Amino acid sequence: MIDAHETERRLAEHCQASQHRVSPFHCAYNYTSRGPELRGIDAGFQPAVMEVLGWYWEDLHANRQIDFEMILRFAHELISTVPSIAILLSQMFRFVLIDEYQDTKEIQYDIVAHIMRAGVGRTNAFVVGDANQAIFGSLGGYAIAQAQFAADCGAPFTAKSLSVNYRSSERIVGYFSNYHVMPAAISAEGKDRLFPSKITYDHVTEARDLEDALIGLLRYNIETAGIAPREICIVGPQWIPLAVVTRRLVAALPEYSFDGPGIAPFARNIDNFFYKLARLALTEPSPQLYVRRLRWAGEVIAEMEHAGVSVKNISRKSLLRTCNSIEIGEDDGLTYLDLFFDELFFQLGLELADYPNLAEHREMFVGDSQKRIESLERGGLQGITDIAMFRRVFASRSGITISTIHQVKGAEFDAVISFALLQGMVPNSNDAHVDSANKLLYVICSRARKNLHLISETGRVNWRGDPYNPTDVLAAYPFAYDPIPDEEA
Repeated sequence: MIDAHETERRLAEHCQASQHRVSPFHCAYNYTSRGPELRGIDAGFQPAVMEVLGWYWEDLHANRQIDFEMILRFAHELISTVPSIAILLSQMFRFVLIDEYQDTKEIQYDIVAHIMRAGVGRTNAFVVGDANQAIFGSLGGYAIAQAQFAADCGAPFTAKSLSVNYRSSERIVGYFSNYHVMPAAISAEGKDRLFPSKITYDHVTEARDLEDALIGLLRYNIETAGIAPREICIVGPQWIPLAVVTRRLVAALPEYSFDGPGIAPFARNIDNFFYKLARLALTEPSPQLYVRRLRWAGEVIAEMEHAGVSVKNISRKSLLRTCNSIEIGEDDGLTYLDLFFDELFFQLGLELADYPNLAEHREMFVGDSQKRIESLERGGLQGITDIAMFRRVFASRSGITISTIHQVKGAEFDAVISFALLQGMVPNSNDAHVDSANKLLYVICSRARKNLHLISETGRVNWRGDPYNPTDVLAAYPFAYDPIPDEEA
């Protein structure tokens, strides 16, 4: 199975052979129960994209490889054409638990439905999620209607609703409830229920002054409101403007640290063997991390066994002891990892060349990491190659979090600051439906416990040179916002 980075590389190669200016961006697809489906591509351009994807699929077939979407495709084909598989699975599993159902794909719903129908009452399902947070439509996810899923499964579903919010203040809950797509009565009942939340909306600051506005809000929340830096999150719709903002904030606020998956200095490919090994290389032995590192060691051993390594003399504890004993005197993070991998394989008595699958994983991990570092450095992030930056990827959250809207889903912070809330970014120009904007704003605003600061900066223009305007549904909300803290001063 190839990872996302290898998929992009292969698609880029095939796009070069196309005469229709197809790029890997255009080739994003997902399988449905009816076949492959392109994401947000005009009908007239689809044949050119499908031609490139055809070459890509032939390439994978010739090399006996599949990507993630093809796992779902072949699983669906098997369960649809071999009835005994669904029957066997229904006998094995009494319960199917589906979390975040609103991000589930149509083909995944259909796989579950086959198992449920075959179970004829033996198999039950518990499905949980929030249709108001269905923001992964561009990846094929959607919130299926209860009646439709019940009909597909041949089983009745009892609807239950959670109406109590234990996270946010009453004022925050009241505010984000405006962005409901599916009606839901929510009441605040947590310890911060009566907190006098500040909710601000800045639609006058120019993009060139955004850094100053963010610094003002950060200082207010930390120095005046007494909120810890680790409990603050800055949210943006895209990584490019986030990287630029991060670079400037790091320089302007050296007294604070910043955390975020978008500024990870190496490829965060969780399926890559050497990414899993890097977790052990970059974390120090400690009682707090012992159980987690023990689990990581188990995952590494399982991957080694899958690759053909004899692991009968390697236990999770012995692997941790070996990793803990390795000392590398190197400040460059990627070089450090390279030396660590060599030393570990030497101490385990293994030759990487004897295991082609692992060798391929290492080549992809190093190559993708080098590309990521180059990209971050072009974006202006300095010191990204330092071993300290590498170690921070797996360290406990200690600084101000930087995140995209999609990656912040599920997290919570005392204060949330969101910028670039502009029509064409939130939502993006390919998905300008009002429901999409409501869902994105719902996710952003419901992450906050105490304070919420929204910014639609002026002066940004799109690729055509047209100015961005504030997100329509945000601009149309007649809320009694608090004065921006700097204005109060």
